[in-house]
Amino acid sequence: MPGKRPSQFVAVLDFGAQYGQLIARRVRDLHVYSEIVPCDIPAAELAAMGPCAVILSGGPASVYADDAPDVDPAMFELGVPVLGFCYGQQIMAARLGGAVGHTDKGEYGPATLVRDGASMLLSDTPQEQTVWMSHRDAVTQVPEGFKVTAHTDTCPVAAMECPRRRLYATQFHPEVRHTDYGNKMLETFLFGICGLEPTWTMDNVVDDLVDGIRAQVGTGRVILALSGGVDSSVVAALVHRAVGDQLTCVFVDHGMLRKGEPELVEEVFRHQFDVPLVHVRAQDRYAAMLAGVTDPEEKRRLIGTEFWKVFFEEATKLDGVRYLAQGTIYPDIIESGARKTGGKASTIKSHHNLIPFPDGVHFDLIEPLDHFFKDEVRALGVTLGLPESMVYRQPFPGPGLAIRIIGEVTPEKLAILKDADAIVREELDAYNARLFEKTGERNSEHSCWQYFAVLPDIRSVGVMGDERTYARPVIVRAVESSDAMTADWAKLPYEVLGRISSRIVGEVPCVNRVAYDVTPKPPATIEWE
Repeated sequence: MPGKRPSQFVAVLDFGAQYGQLIARRVRDLHVYSEIVPCDIPAAELAAMGPCAVILSGGPASVYADDAPDVDPAMFELGVPVLGFCYGQQIMAARLGGAVGHTDKGEYGPATLVRDGASMLLSDTPQEQTVWMSHRDAVTQVPEGFKVTAHTDTCPVAAMECPRRRLYATQFHPEVRHTDYGNKMLETFLFGICGLEPTWTMDNVVDDLVDGIRAQVGTGRVILALSGGVDSSVVAALVHRAVGDQLTCVFVDHGMLRKGEPELVEEVFRHQFDVPLVHVRAQDRYAAMLAGVTDPEEKRRLIGTEFWKVFFEEATKLDGVRYLAQGTIYPDIIESGARKTGGKASTIKSHHNLIPFPDGVHFDLIEPLDHFFKDEVRALGVTLGLPESMVYRQPFPGPGLAIRIIGEVTPEKLAILKDADAIVREELDAYNARLFEKTGERNSEHSCWQYFAVLPDIRSVGVMGDERTYARPVIVRAVESSDAMTADWAKLPYEVLGRISSRIVGEVPCVNRVAYDVTPKPPATIEWE
C-alpha cells in the first residue's frame, strides 16, 4: 500500500482461489481497507503489519495433498478475529485439531443452508437461505471449543465458530453474489464481531497517496508513460497534484490505439491540463516489428519490450529523472502471478506494465494504484477532479488493438478493426447513456462495463448487392462487471445488436458478418488474447 497503511486493516490470506480476490473487493465495498497477503506468511510478520482481522480465502487444493497451501498455526493465536471460507474453513479445522474428509458427493452451485442454533456470524440472516458451494472435501469433525452453526443436505458442517477465540468459518462462499446474505455476514463480521468502522473513503485515500508521493519524490523529477487510459490518467493526476511540473508524461503512439485516441490524449493532457507531454509517433516502428507475428503472447512480449525501449529512449533525453510512475493496478498483479500479493493463483496472461527494466536502465518506481481495483481507480479519478469522459472510459489493454486482432497485425486489419470498434463504442456509449439517464447509476442492471470489437483471422461467405462475397467477420464483445475479476456478457436488446451489425456491415469495407460473444468470465477472459 503506497503511503501509510490505514489503521483499520483486514488481511486476506490467499490460498490460490481465483475468486479469492473478491473477498478483498467485498470488504472494501464496505469501506474497510483490505489487502491480500500470501497464505504462508509467518504469523510474526503478519502481526507486524497490524491487521485488525484476518480472512482465509478458498482454494482448489485438498488440505491433505502433499503440495497443499498451508498456514502458520500461530496465526490463530494473534488475538484478532479470523474468518475462513471453504478451504479456509478446512485448513482452520485441520490445524486446530479437527478433521477434514473427502465426501462421496461434491456440492457445487446454490445450496439451501439451515442454521443450527445461535450464531454470531449468521445472527442477522434467515433460518434458511441460499448459499454458494464449491467443494468436495469438507469438515467432518470440528476442533475442540467450536460448535456447528449451519448445515446443508450434503454438508453437515456448513459453518462453525468458536466465539471465545473469535474464530469463524463457512464451507460456502459469502463473497460471491449468489450467497443471498453474504454481504450481511461480512458486515456482521467487520462491524459486529471486529468492531471496525467504515472509514476508508476516497477523500482520505487521495490525501494519503499525495502525501506518500511527495515524501518519496522530494525534489526529484518523475516520468510517466501516459496512454490516456483510466489508470495512467489517474496516476498522472495524482503525481501532478503531488509534485506539479516535476512530472513529465511520455505518450508512445504505437499505432494500435482506438480511432481518435491520439488526438484525444493531446487535447486533454497538453491543452486542458497543461501537463508537460512528449508525443512519440512510433507507428511504423511497431508495424515492422509485428509483421508475421501471430502468437498472442509473442505479440504482448514484443509490444511491451518495444514500448519500454521507445519510452526509455525518450526518458534518457531528460535530465535528472529519478522516478518512473506507472498505472499498475491490483488485477494486473493478481493475473500476472501475484507479484506483490504473494498469492498462489496461476498466471492468466502477462501484462505490459510488469515487464522489467531494460539492461542498464533504472528508475525508482512509483505505483500508487497497485493495491486498487478498477472501480476504485475510477472513484479516485472523480475525487481528483478528472472529467467523467476520461474517468469512465473503457478499459484498454496496453498492447491495444493488436490483441483484438487474432493472428498477424496488418495495416488492413487495423483499419477494419478501428472503424468497426468505433461503431461498437458509439452505439453502446449511447445505450449506456440512455440507461444512466433512467437509473442514475453508472453500472446499473443491463448496462455495459466494457465493449469492443474483435477481428478473427478467418473469412466467411456472404451476399452483398446480389453478389457473393468472401470477407471478414467482426465479433462484438460486451460485458457487465465492476472490477474485471469476473464478468458476464451484456444482455443487450436485439435492436441495439441489430443496429451495430447493420452499421458495421454497411460502413466498414471488407466485413460481411457480425457475431456476438455470449461467454462469461470465467471460463473465458474479457479479452480474446
